[in-house]
Amino acid sequence: MMAYKEIVRNALRTFEDLEKWLAGRKAKVDPRLKDVIAKYPMRVNTYYLGLIEKINDGIWKQAIPDVEELAYYMDLSEDPLDEEGDIPLGGPRTIIHRYPDRVLLSVSNECAMYCRFCTRKRKVGDDQKNPSMEDIRKGIEYVASHEDIRDVLISGGDPLLIPTHRLDEILGKLKEIEHLGILRIGTRVPCTWPQKIIEDKELIDVLKKHTPKTIKEPQIYINTHFNHPNEITKESYQAVKILRELGIPLGNQTVLLKGVNDDMDVMRSLVHGLGSMGVRPYYLYYADLVQGTGHFRTEVYKGKEICRSLCGNTTGFLRPVYVIDAHGGRGKVPVDLGFSDGISEDKKGGTFTSPIGLGKVYVNDPIERIEGKRKKERGRLQK
Repeated sequence: MMAYKEIVRNALRTFEDLEKWLAGRKAKVDPRLKDVIAKYPMRVNTYYLGLIEKINDGIWKQAIPDVEELAYYMDLSEDPLDEEGDIPLGGPRTIIHRYPDRVLLSVSNECAMYCRFCTRKRKVGDDQKNPSMEDIRKGIEYVASHEDIRDVLISGGDPLLIPTHRLDEILGKLKEIEHLGILRIGTRVPCTWPQKIIEDKELIDVLKKHTPKTIKEPQIYINTHFNHPNEITKESYQAVKILRELGIPLGNQTVLLKGVNDDMDVMRSLVHGLGSMGVRPYYLYYADLVQGTGHFRTEVYKGKEICRSLCGNTTGFLRPVYVIDAHGGRGKVPVDLGFSDGISEDKKGGTFTSPIGLGKVYVNDPIERIEGKRKKERGRLQK
């Protein structure tokens, strides 16, 4: 067995695995965690486990089960985004069709590491809910029969955990659909299991095979998921470098998590690290209202406060858009950072708050101002 496979094969999965690992660090395990793991599967691979520096640090909290998962707090549903409600009536269970021109195609329910805050906690890691290839083909047929769909997000679980020949078939069949312009792969493998990308040459060959050679072929994008600067390592850098050399653009989606990244300095270090790898921060999500994740949620204003602080304190394209994925499947809502105090009644300017602490700023209509300056210059020349 190849070395990268051993990393996942030797993962912590059971209560006994966790108990033994903690004993080696002279720490006790809460017996109630047996119930947590029975309800919400655990997988912490040896690479990600090695990123933990101390108990309850930002890596630990994402990976190690917590008894708080059995308390629901204000949680409303196992499926707060109503993904099940966006499965087409009578259609394939692998398709979530929320937005008019794009769909999510679920191809796996397995991940290299099961995040304790996962929005799909209800089914990730459950072998009985793993999509079959027959179901996936039905999903692809659905895409082919709806010409208004231009963008497919291949998700799960993690698409890079499925057999490579299956990924090859999925990408190949989707590429044949003429009305598609974008294929996105949502994966946390560059963060949680970068050795898969570094060592699995067959996977890289498949991705290379399907990267577009002409403008008529759909562009492949990868959205990955780093939440903490300690996840940015020489291994993750190498994995990202390999993907970028294939010509695949990479973006990152971060979830705002209490005790993990709800801090300006931590978030700034994260986005700077992503920028150094060539990964563009895309979204900062307010944590979804998923059962068993209440202990991760901050107040909504916390994300707004962090993103406001990033304005003027880091490069513009490294600032993620802060969004709330609205309850009930109503879509992603960008949170107004509150810099604008409104446009004037004559629509020629407005009052704004300086992002670098310089107070209120009134901005005139730039076109009117430029035209006025040119008129004055012409007047001087004529004299």
